[in-house]
Amino acid sequence: MKVTQEKLPASQIALEIEIPSEISQKTYDRTLQKFTQAANIPGFRKGKVPKQILIKRLGSERIKAAALEESIEDSLKQAIDQENLDVLGNYSLRTPIEELIQQFTPGHPLTFSIAVDVPPEARVDNYEGLEITAEERVYDPGQVDAFFEEQRLEQANLIPVEDRAAQLGDVLTVDYEGKLLPEDGEGEPEPFPGGSAEDTQMELDEGRFIEGFVENIVGMNADETKSFEVKFPEDYPNEELAGQGAIFTVTVKDIKTRELPELDDDFAQTISDFDTMAELRESIENRFKEEAEDKTKSNINGALLKALEDCIEVDFPETLIKQEVDYMLTQTAMQLQQYGMDIRSLYNEDNLAQMRERSRPEAIAQLKQDLALEKIAELQDLDSSEDEKEERAAEIRKQLSDREIDEERLQGFVEKDLLSQKALDWLRERAKIELVPEGSLSKEDDAAEETDDTDPDESQDS
Repeated sequence: MKVTQEKLPASQIALEIEIPSEISQKTYDRTLQKFTQAANIPGFRKGKVPKQILIKRLGSERIKAAALEESIEDSLKQAIDQENLDVLGNYSLRTPIEELIQQFTPGHPLTFSIAVDVPPEARVDNYEGLEITAEERVYDPGQVDAFFEEQRLEQANLIPVEDRAAQLGDVLTVDYEGKLLPEDGEGEPEPFPGGSAEDTQMELDEGRFIEGFVENIVGMNADETKSFEVKFPEDYPNEELAGQGAIFTVTVKDIKTRELPELDDDFAQTISDFDTMAELRESIENRFKEEAEDKTKSNINGALLKALEDCIEVDFPETLIKQEVDYMLTQTAMQLQQYGMDIRSLYNEDNLAQMRERSRPEAIAQLKQDLALEKIAELQDLDSSEDEKEERAAEIRKQLSDREIDEERLQGFVEKDLLSQKALDWLRERAKIELVPEGSLSKEDDAAEETDDTDPDESQDS
């Protein structure tokens, strides 16, 4: 088969393919036979309709179009195999189908042009010694103390209190009834859904309830009833209550205080597998230190990947971008389902097109990062040992033990993932890294967004 290649923009190749005369005749005859077997024409038995009558009844263009479709599909597959091409997605005809129908004559050769997407060719430059800024998470010993205080609270015993009033930190059993105050100040307060409860346990912690609620209960005694007014904050999650004034009537039924356990070896054995408190504290310290180091490393890697986007020159085919967008939307949908959300209300026809368009820049950025790492691994001759591959594959098998795994795809993923990690390690070892306090870069981003959102006219007026 005669095939001529031509490079096109957007990582496409044009193939000019000549369908041989014998193939055009065989395909046409086969197509005509299919129509003959399927046609129901009055006066003729099924499968016995004369060809000329069938052509007249169906129209020659319809039969040619069907024969052409089959010829193009078959010829393209042969051309891809013949030229040893790695193609992505579907093809697009460059020669108008109407023109091909007019030119098509069974038993004569026919040439058509078709465009196919192919993996993009990328050029990566200036990637060694990247200069980046990343946030550093510093280990805070206070995290360890906070962890143990939280564990003490969980293991604490509740002891009844009879000789004093309620104070912060106590756990109370209360009845309460809440009513919304009329906005105009006239009329009676009205109950609202979820505003009342009986025999409910309440910890007197200022941060757990709306402002003023806990403060009014502190100082109350058991069997005491008190009414007081509060106001729901403007940003309260329930929009129907946000900004509304309310009056609550609270009856304290009992007061308990927490008896916290000592931080000793018995406590360590109760909440862990360690025998001594010293061993447990050392383990918790190491855990928080590792978390800080991992977070800093993750921030550095993120900054490196972002910088890599300026180091690569590539023109992605539309097929690849679409595949990445689809993958991203699928991953998001799976996460939302895990949170119990109904994705059908979000992933509908009205929203999907907008979601695809919004996801496009992120998809292109991800493709650039992945391909840049792949090229760097190739240029630096990075490789993974068989032991590394098997260890990584074993980890994934364990994570997905409840699913059926395609071993061939798993091996391909593992090899690509390991090479990307090695390329990232190679970049990090040679990068010029400036570490800044955690949160400082995000503050700069927020300030930049606020500047971008400023109305130009307002800026000029000021």
